[in-house]
Amino acid sequence: MSATHLPTALWLAGTGLPVLPLRAGKGPMGNCTTCRDTACGGRPNMQTPGPCTCPRPCHAWAAATTNPAILTSVPWASAWRQAGAVAYHPGGAGLTVVDLDHADVVAWARENLPATRTVATTRGEHWIYQGTMRSVNGVRDGIDIKSTSSYVRWLGTGTGTTQPLPETVRALVDKASASPRPAAATVTAVRLARGGECRHRSPVYLERGIAMAEQRITAAQSGVHAAVYGTFLAVLSVHGRCGCLTEAHVGRLFTAAQAKGESLRHCTAAWSNAHAALGM
Repeated sequence: MSATHLPTALWLAGTGLPVLPLRAGKGPMGNCTTCRDTACGGRPNMQTPGPCTCPRPCHAWAAATTNPAILTSVPWASAWRQAGAVAYHPGGAGLTVVDLDHADVVAWARENLPATRTVATTRGEHWIYQGTMRSVNGVRDGIDIKSTSSYVRWLGTGTGTTQPLPETVRALVDKASASPRPAAATVTAVRLARGGECRHRSPVYLERGIAMAEQRITAAQSGVHAAVYGTFLAVLSVHGRCGCLTEAHVGRLFTAAQAKGESLRHCTAAWSNAHAALGM
C-alpha cells in the first residue's frame, strides 16, 4: 500500500471526510470487471451509485468512505498501490467546494463571495463552505461547484475558517441552469445522402458505441484532455453525419468527461474542434 496516500486517507477519514484513491492521472479508479458496463446497476461514467455493493473503490465518489476497515482492506490494496492522490466526497461531509480554475475567477470570488476556508490549487483556489448542494460544472467560465455526487482532490487544509454556504453560490447554479446550453453541445442531424435509413439506428449498436466511449474517457489515466478529444473525434467520425446522435448521447459524453475533471468549457471546445477536424 502507498506509504504516502493511505496514512493521509486514514487521517482525513478520522476527521469525517469520506475519501477515495485517485489514479496517477488524478481520475477515479475504473469499474472492476464485475461492475463494468452497468452490469452491477450503476452507470458506466460512475456518476451515480447503483445497487452495487462492490468492496472495491469502484464507483468514484460513491465509493468514498470514512471506515478505516474498508480503507485498509484487501480489495482496496491494489488501488492504494496505484494511487496518485487522495480525493474526498465533499457532499458526504456536508461541504461544498467552489473550484476556481484561474486567477480571473479567483479575483471575481474575492469581490463577490464571502471569505471562507481556501486551498491553493495548481491554477486557482478551492473555496470551501459548510452546507451541501448539487454539483454543477461550468456555472461560470472557470468555476465548478462540487458537493453531492462529486469528488475533490485533497490538496491540504488551506487557510481561513469554513463559513456557511451562501445563497450567492446557490444562485450561480440557478443562473447556469436557466441559461441555454452551449450550441456546441447539441448535435445537429445531418441529412442522409440518399435518404435511406441510417444503419446506426440499431439501439444496440449505438448504445454499445456510446458506452464504450464513456468507458474510454473514464479509463484515461493521464492525458485526459487528449483522451476526451480523441473519443469525441471517434464518436463523431462514426455517428456524426447520419443523425444518430441526440443531445442525450452527447450529454453522456460530456458527463463522463466532467467526471474526469474537464470543465464544460473544455468539453465544448473539444467537441467543436472534433467537428472542425472532420469538416462538419
